[in-house]
Amino acid sequence: MNLKITGHHLTITPAIHDYVLSKIERIKRHSDQVIDIAIIMTVEKLKHTVEANVHLSGKDIFVQAEDENMYAAIDSLADKLDRQIVKNKEKHSHAHQMAGGVKHQALETDDE
Repeated sequence: MNLKITGHHLTITPAIHDYVLSKIERIKRHSDQVIDIAIIMTVEKLKHTVEANVHLSGKDIFVQAEDENMYAAIDSLADKLDRQIVKNKEKHSHAHQMAGGVKHQALETDDE
């Protein structure tokens, strides 16, 4: 998994970088199909914005979070991203279960 963190009007400090890495670990637990993640942090006066583009196999997910505090914005982004990845994972696993699961196949009975 590739991780790219960039800052607009913001210097990415080691503390912010480590905090983002700790939040991204939660995402890697839910899905092993994450190819790369690009995170952009922006500061405009009192508004801190964090955006993430996650490239999964077969799908791209974009999430954005805003707050007055950068760490709160990162927390919000991680929560939103976690929900999206779990939703995507459940969507694909449910389709596979419905298509080929043994318990969803029709039973043949010999009533005659």
